[in-house]
Amino acid sequence: MGTIKTKATAVDIDAFLKSIEPEKKKNDSIALKKIFDSAIKEKPALWNNNMIGYGSFHYKSERSSQEGDWPLTGFSPRKQNISIYIMPGVKNYPKLLKKLGKFKISSGSCLYVNNLDDVDVKVLKKLIAASVKDMKKKYTR
Repeated sequence: MGTIKTKATAVDIDAFLKSIEPEKKKNDSIALKKIFDSAIKEKPALWNNNMIGYGSFHYKSERSSQEGDWPLTGFSPRKQNISIYIMPGVKNYPKLLKKLGKFKISSGSCLYVNNLDDVDVKVLKKLIAASVKDMKKKYTR
């Protein structure tokens, strides 16, 4: 069976956040961590692909032999934007997306934001909390 290579690490999240460039992305990432921390009770960890993930669930692909643990939600400051992971699927929350602001989405669980000024933080908190609640209904540990 294929094992997911992305794993939680013991690397200090604050040190990682302070290392982000450019300054705007660093500040947005620090603020985004505070948003996640206030929206959900899950503990964060830095995963080895520079993702700050919250909580975890055991994932087993229906289409391949891949399986392993994965965060319930999280975000990653990438070169072009900040990826926010809404694991049940971003399109499952159309009412919240209408109110969120400026963003792009993938066909799956990725919400792409250029900067936090483009989105309504209150709506983002609701989206994060709803997605974690839905994940907990589907995956129990």
